[in-house]
Order: sequence, then structure tokens, then C-alpha cells
Amino acid sequence: MQPNTIYLASDHAGCVLRKTIRARLQTAGRDVVDLGPEDGEAADYPDFGAKLAMALENNPDARGIAICGSGIGISIAVNRFSWVRAALVTTAEAASLSRQHNDANVLVLGERLIEPAIALTCVDMFFATEFEGGRHQRRVDKLTAITGGRA
Repeated sequence: MQPNTIYLASDHAGCVLRKTIRARLQTAGRDVVDLGPEDGEAADYPDFGAKLAMALENNPDARGIAICGSGIGISIAVNRFSWVRAALVTTAEAASLSRQHNDANVLVLGERLIEPAIALTCVDMFFATEFEGGRHQRRVDKLTAITGGRA
């Protein structure tokens, strides 16, 4: 199932890649909501990670893309929320597996650590791959149980 909305957020170190991804998704006709920040604005990854997570809270069919310099900080930030399963990836295979096996709803990228072409391939694979369910559903259910019952 394709997401109805894709939310994008970054800190200041992820702005260039975020805009590249936004353009790709919009060209493909996707419903994209860019949560910022604006160019030149100092931005802390916890603030924009939380902004992305909150956007997803009431829209379980949506997905998100979070970006910071390394991807690590914003990944930690968005994964603080029980309804988020964010996966920091560096390859298209990892992006696909994050959906197939983990039902990830947020793709995380590090602008300083990934080439734009590879990042775009990761985005394409993330949205082209469906959750496999089956034996993987049991594990995702355990993740949900750990976080107090929220998906």
C-alpha cells in the first residue's frame, strides 16, 4: 500500500538532501509535506525529529523521511515515539529490508554520509517495498508491546 502522505524533516545539515528528495517525490506525483527547516535556519535534530513523529501520530498510513548530517541523531529522536519505526539506511537493500522485515514507517538518511544518487535509490526502494508480514509480524508485534501497545 502506498502511503497517502510523505512527511520530510531534517536539521540544518540535511536541508540539501531533503530538497532533492522532495523534488523527486513531487515529480512522481506524491503528496509531500516538508516540515523544514528553512534554508540557513539553525535547526536541532530533536526538534525536527519530534515534529516528524507528531505529524505521523494521527496519520498511520503516512510515512516519513528524516535527515541530519549522519542520520544518527534524528534517528534517535524519531524513535523516541512509540508509533515510529525509523530505519537509518545507507543502501537500497537496507531500505527495502527495513520495509519488508521491520515495517519501518520512517526512512532515515545521513546527508554527510551518503551520495545523493544512492539516497534517491534508497527512497525509491523504501516506497516500492511492502511489509512481508508472516514471521516478521510477530517481531513487529513485540516492538509494539515494548512501547506500550502503540504501533
